[in-house]
Amino acid sequence: MKSLIDHARTFSVQVAERHEEFRELAAGQQPEALFITCSDSRVIPSLITGARPGELFELRTAGNIVPRYDAERPSGEAATIEYALRVLGVRDIVVCGHSHCGAVGALVRGDDLSAVPTVRGWLDLGVTALPASQGLAHAVRHHAAVQLDTLRGYPAVRERLAEGRLSLHAWYYEVDTGAISVHRPDLGGEFRPL
Repeated sequence: MKSLIDHARTFSVQVAERHEEFRELAAGQQPEALFITCSDSRVIPSLITGARPGELFELRTAGNIVPRYDAERPSGEAATIEYALRVLGVRDIVVCGHSHCGAVGALVRGDDLSAVPTVRGWLDLGVTALPASQGLAHAVRHHAAVQLDTLRGYPAVRERLAEGRLSLHAWYYEVDTGAISVHRPDLGGEFRPL
């Protein structure tokens, strides 16, 4: 924690050196995309994409799960998606799964999650049947693509798709190599290098 605190203490010096850039950020945000990914600390959207402050609107959830839309049960995830589309006007949503995913891995392996009942409930809420026989990487890719179907159940997503003002993307990030592959529905749902 000490290194994080030390950096936070000196961050204002860096901001002062880039005063104009941060002054513009204070005036508002216009992100290009909503980036939905796992809470895993090894997955850093701005590092992966090279995004500068203000370019990505981020939603991080355990296992990059997009819960089903339910107007009767508002959630932070639903609010983030709605805000990104209706207020910020993002034109792209990326759901990014990753190698070595503990959440999907636990399900594929059939791990006992009784010690973490909230985690178990969250995973049950958002993960459909996973093709475990083809390995973890395939299961994670499949899971990321399925989240796009869940997104299509959100009113704001449906509206923007119907208007032709939104594109949905599923990515797979390899933690150990940095390689990114993208879901290609036009190729039978395969993932190909970005």
